[in-house]
Amino acid sequence: MLALFYIFIAVAIGVSFWQITRIMNLRSVIATDKDNETQGKLALGFLAFLYAMMIYCLIAMNVIMLPEAASFEGEHDDNLFNITFWLIGIVQFAMQFLIFFFTYKYRGNKNNKALFYADSHKLELIWTTIPAVTIVLLIGYGLWAWNNIMYVGSEEDPIVIEVYSQQFRWDARYAGEDNQLGLGNVNYIKGINTMGVDMSDPSAQDDKQVTELYLPKGKKVLFKFRSQDVLHSAYMPHFRAQMNCVPGMVTQFAYTPKYTTAEMREKDEVKAKVEGINKIRRAKGEDPYEFDYLLLCNKICGASHYNMQMKITVVEEEEYNKWLSEQKTLAQVIK
Repeated sequence: MLALFYIFIAVAIGVSFWQITRIMNLRSVIATDKDNETQGKLALGFLAFLYAMMIYCLIAMNVIMLPEAASFEGEHDDNLFNITFWLIGIVQFAMQFLIFFFTYKYRGNKNNKALFYADSHKLELIWTTIPAVTIVLLIGYGLWAWNNIMYVGSEEDPIVIEVYSQQFRWDARYAGEDNQLGLGNVNYIKGINTMGVDMSDPSAQDDKQVTELYLPKGKKVLFKFRSQDVLHSAYMPHFRAQMNCVPGMVTQFAYTPKYTTAEMREKDEVKAKVEGINKIRRAKGEDPYEFDYLLLCNKICGASHYNMQMKITVVEEEEYNKWLSEQKTLAQVIK
């Protein structure tokens, strides 16, 4: 192994000397005006190609983007993305034009004389101030949107749901009529008490453990997350919400569903995406896909990480209340 290392070092030194020799030889090669003319025209050609590829990607690749946010809080996430995207896009288009157009316009010509231009305090002030103000505004909007999904005021009276992660599954626990979750800890895991709920806590008696999330449209939902083993990440892409599930601590986020599952399935954008997926599935002889909201794990938490997901169904509040009333409490299940 040591001999192989020495051989590698020797080869690397040899290649370095070879490259240095080539660079020294290039000093005697001077580009002609014809070469510069050709390179300038190639720069314009590459600019046209770059613009064509950018426009194509903006149009053709839009099909892989998520549909509109399915939560009211997620609207701000989409707004922030769109504002940032357009700002970067405009600057990108302008800067690429300047780079390649100036490469052509100021191509080498023995009859042209270069102009020495030291600096401009006015220009430096402009291109420093504008980006600084823009970044401050974007960060301020982002922090406001973050606080909007992270913190819930007591006057909002949200539905409280605990989401419990473990390799490689999700469980959920709804707070009972008191809207207070009982205490939980991995030390209480035993038998069918898979979420480690402290059954001596009075608040835990009316909690309800489920394997599928039902949410009411138009009602704020506060999710609290725990992890049994490793770091997971609760990701609900259609609601624009994501939070790490950290062993030994409780994290949270909250949002208000905007569309029921049935309403989302009727969106033209969703229909187009579903049809595109089913076209591929039909070619493979697979069963058709139907749109559903999903809770996914967005951390690579092990071999079956890809399959760690839970279905989320959003319904009208009346249907949600009916479903919740049919679920058994922990006191009824764990005796």
